[in-house]
Amino acid sequence: MNYAIIGFGEIGQTLAKAFARKGIAVSVATTRDPQSFASAATAIGPGITPTTLAEAVKADVIFLAVRFQSHPDVAKALPSWQGKIIVDVTNAYGVPDEELGGQPSARVVARAFTGAKVVKGFNHLVAAVLDQSPAVHGGRRVVFLASDDDNAASQIGTLAENLGFAPIKLGGLSEGGLLVQAHGNSWGHLIFKDLVKFG
Repeated sequence: MNYAIIGFGEIGQTLAKAFARKGIAVSVATTRDPQSFASAATAIGPGITPTTLAEAVKADVIFLAVRFQSHPDVAKALPSWQGKIIVDVTNAYGVPDEELGGQPSARVVARAFTGAKVVKGFNHLVAAVLDQSPAVHGGRRVVFLASDDDNAASQIGTLAENLGFAPIKLGGLSEGGLLVQAHGNSWGHLIFKDLVKFG
């Protein structure tokens, strides 16, 4: 299983640091030339490889850490995303409900990435919190996962555990996804809740 992060802003870099902490290799890409962010990637750790978007989309698991409005541009990188897992880390705050067609934002993302299994996750914490060690007072920081595909959710749950987090599955994109998404000018009930699981 290989991993890529598309988007190398605050959240993308924070995710890369989580991989680096555990020595798990991950490619990072944007729509820009990899040389433009190579030094920032190298500073995070040796397993963080800057690459092109065309190379990054070859990964089995792709973290989508771009602005919500940019996801259709990334989706155009492949005609079919069959067999891939997309971890939707976007937040649609400020995007009017009409633009989402009354759907949870992760469902809109899933429509764009034809054939992919989409898992909403790692998006409910602000970068400054996600950047901290997930080991807290003998417990592990919680990350919420929502997906219509149980197998994909389980695979990302295992990865979350390997990264040191405590994954909690919330069910499908239309149920659990609503708890961890922004829409219009409101936030889902679990957004920004920094929880720690013990035992």
